[in-house]
This record gives sequence, C-alpha cells and structure tokens, in this order.
Amino acid sequence: MDFALNDIQQMLKDSAGKFIHNDYDFETRQKYSHSELGYSEDNWQLFAELGWLALPFAEEFGGLDGNATDLMVLMTELGKGLIVEPYLSTVVLAGNAIQRGGTAEQKEALIGGIVGGELKLAFAGLEAQSATDISSINTQASTAGSGLVLNGKKQVVLHAQSADKLVVAARSHNNNGNIALYLVDANAEGVAAHHYPTNDGARASDLTFTNVAAELLGDSDDAAAVIQAVLNDAIVAVSAEAVGVMDKMLAATVEYTKVRKQFDVPISTFQILQHNMVDMFMECEQARSMLYYAAITIGGGNSEEQVAEANKASQFLKWKVGQAARLVGQTAVQLHGGMGVTDELDVGHMFKRLTMINTLFGSMDIHLDNLVKQRQAA
Repeated sequence: MDFALNDIQQMLKDSAGKFIHNDYDFETRQKYSHSELGYSEDNWQLFAELGWLALPFAEEFGGLDGNATDLMVLMTELGKGLIVEPYLSTVVLAGNAIQRGGTAEQKEALIGGIVGGELKLAFAGLEAQSATDISSINTQASTAGSGLVLNGKKQVVLHAQSADKLVVAARSHNNNGNIALYLVDANAEGVAAHHYPTNDGARASDLTFTNVAAELLGDSDDAAAVIQAVLNDAIVAVSAEAVGVMDKMLAATVEYTKVRKQFDVPISTFQILQHNMVDMFMECEQARSMLYYAAITIGGGNSEEQVAEANKASQFLKWKVGQAARLVGQTAVQLHGGMGVTDELDVGHMFKRLTMINTLFGSMDIHLDNLVKQRQAA
C-alpha cells in the first residue's frame, strides 16, 4: 500500500488543518453549536470556495472526482475541530447517493447546487429497527395518480432541519420487495418533523411521511447496492473523523499530564499513566491502519468480489474504530479527572462525539456480530 498523499490530498489536509487551527477553536465551535441554525452558514460557503463540497462528485458536474481516500484525508482533519456543519449529511450521504444512483438529469439539476453551497440535503435511510440491515426498512412508496407518494417514519435523520431536499430509502412503489431511493422536498406537504440537538452538539430530526409527493432517484427501483456503497463511504468518513478526534484527545491528554502535578511532580512521570497513554497511542495507530486499508479497499473497484471485500472492510473498520474510541475516550477522561466531563473542556465533547460516531451506521457490536455470522456461514 502507498500511504503517501498525492497533491490534491495534501491540499485538502493543509487547507482543512489551517481552517481548524485558525478559525475553528473549541469556543467558536460551541458558539456555532448553540446557535439557532446549529452551524455557521459562512463556514458552509467557505467549504464551497475551498472545494470541499465538490470532493466526491464527477468533474462534469463541477466536482473533483474524489474517492474514499480523499474523503478520509479531509475528514481526519475536520474531526480535530468537531465540526457541526452538515457535511456528512449533504455531501457524504445524500449527495453521494445522487452521484451514485441518480439519472443524468437529476445529477445536472442537483449536484451543482451542492458544490456551490446553495443546496443542502439530508439522507433518511435506515430506521430504528433496521440498524445496518436495509432489507428491514418499512417506509413504503406507492403510486398516487400519475405520481408517487411516501408513507413511513425515519429516526435520527442528521441535519434534516437545515435540508432543502431529502433522499429517502423506502420499499419500492412496484411492490416487488426492492428498496429504492426517492427525492422529497424537505418542506413538502405531509412531512412532519421533530428537530432536536444530539448529545454531541449536532442536530437531527425524527421524520414522519404521510402521503408525501416523491420522485424516484435514478432509473431503477433497486437501490440496495447504491445504499450499501454510500454507507461504506459514510463509515470511512466518520471513522476518519474519529481518528482525528482521537489524535486530538491523545495530544491534549499528554499535554495535560505534563502540567498537572501531584506530589510536586508532573503526573506524566508516573509509569502507570505513561502506560495508559502508550495504550491510547497504540489504539490510535491501529485504528488509523484499519482506516487506510478500508479506504483503499472501498475505492478498489466494482466487481462482485471487490464489492464484497469493501463491505467486509467497512465492517472491520467500524468495529476497530469503535473499540479504539472507547479506550482512548475513557482513558482521556480518566486522566483529566473530574474536569474531563465538564462542558468547559473540549475533552468531554470529544468523548461525546466518539460515542455518537459509534452509534452511526451500526455500532461496533452490531458489525462484529455480522462479521461472526458471515464467518460461520462461510
């Protein structure tokens, strides 16, 4: 494997790192998180100017033709700032679904708005009972006159509050058992939304669809492969974000133990605490290695064998990152003492974000269980 960054990846890393360092400190992030919108619209326009919103999209629609490895580089840096902007929901999830599954006309109509920062999206995919199993989705599409309508419920739809359009996974209107994707106006008649802040400072919504007018995304009503590919990319994105968060937590913990004294000496001189921080470092590096492997594998091709390997790699990644995040987060909080869980210190908020990431797209326990079942069935 070649771990060297290419020119575009180095540009992404440098621009994101500079932005977080200069313009997105913890206090600023908290101000955005507690605002009515829940993020900064000025930052969103800056993301567009820097090309971050264009990353996964084809050049013919104004994109950069980026892949999972490019996404990994950007999200690792953004993770260090605990960003609250709707990048995951708009670009990685819903926008990616349009890029992978939409018709040429739909891509032409929508992707330019995403790249330019004018259009925000949310992905209403999995449901409470479905975890990682898209086949158990209950939301139903049906025909109504010459059009289509949706009925059903979606929970924890990230950044639906700020979305202009929704990409919704539902059972096909053809009643053939397929899972299809549909486009819905976020403010359409029949969409009922309960918006709320999440534990990590972001925003999410529970949505109910009652005879909501919808448009089929793409030409096919079988979007299972598209949804799985989108989820694989999303797992790489949030795992990269988690690695960035863990890097920041490790650095903060090492620095704190150098200045915190007990018995008139820095607690960093205590061997047991040194061992704890070495364990944190090892978990960070193991998670990073698994992240590299998964990102390269997921971008490896579209043959049946390559897709199967990509699906397995994303499951291994989610399990390993969840395991690492638990140890790194808990140890960081423990070594900071009581202040590690206060609102005034960023360490507690980083731990909350790691906890939230573990629940997204299936927890580490769910993915481990799936891997075991696959192994037993082989």
